[in-house]
Amino acid sequence: MARWRFKFWQKNRPRVALVRLHGVISPAGSPLRRGLNLEAVEPLLKKAFRMKGTEAVVLSVNSPGGSPVQSALIGTRIRQLARKHDRPVLAFCEDAAASGGYWLAASADEIYAHASSIIGSIGVISAGFGFPEALAKIGVERRVYTAGESKSILDPFQPEKSEDVARLKNLQEDIHRQFIDWVQQRRGSRLAEDGPPLFDGSFWTGRQAAELGLVDKLGAMHSVLEEKFGDQLDIVSITPRKRFGLPGMAAEMRAETAGRAAESLLASAEQRFWWARLGL
Repeated sequence: MARWRFKFWQKNRPRVALVRLHGVISPAGSPLRRGLNLEAVEPLLKKAFRMKGTEAVVLSVNSPGGSPVQSALIGTRIRQLARKHDRPVLAFCEDAAASGGYWLAASADEIYAHASSIIGSIGVISAGFGFPEALAKIGVERRVYTAGESKSILDPFQPEKSEDVARLKNLQEDIHRQFIDWVQQRRGSRLAEDGPPLFDGSFWTGRQAAELGLVDKLGAMHSVLEEKFGDQLDIVSITPRKRFGLPGMAAEMRAETAGRAAESLLASAEQRFWWARLGL
């Protein structure tokens, strides 16, 4: 009889489903590192929204940004699931919800941040290197053959062309407009009308972002959730399935790991770039 009473008590405790959206947003991951993209988070989001008896779906956001396409796909999917399952969505920003990270946070109905969080960076950036003079010094000739005069724009081994830069700027402005539209759609009248420009790529502390309407309130996740739903709240963390090795897989993994060493170094450098531009 006591066992049944325990089940009844447990069933009636309020609970929320927690999904962590952490890291640089990228189109794909690797066997050793999961990327933050729709493919990776879709199963977690579906499980969170389908969970019965939840008061809300909670997003823990800690991202300096990354792929605008993946940011938009994840944000749109969150809104689709929220409407389908009629669940409120709360976002809690940790170190950063910047650029694509803020795109994700804006998919929530309410956004909370720490006073020292980095919030905003509503803009678009492209970065690279140019090596034409270096190639000339070491006596290397670049040979590229294309069908289509615009097929090889912004080649880092060729001198930069003004028309290529103009074409890139045009693409950036279109993506930037989509970002602005999303934030205005999601935040609406909560955005401050007076104050600094919100969409020029600047970023602010959580305290400043609250004054500008980019976040709703300051507060730590557990404190806010207990205040909303009571101190008996259960926070159910939705995590990816663990990957188990199969016989013969170890050698394959070692070979793939060795082959991807350079790729991993580049990926690490890219991640450092995204965090470093926020001073983190």
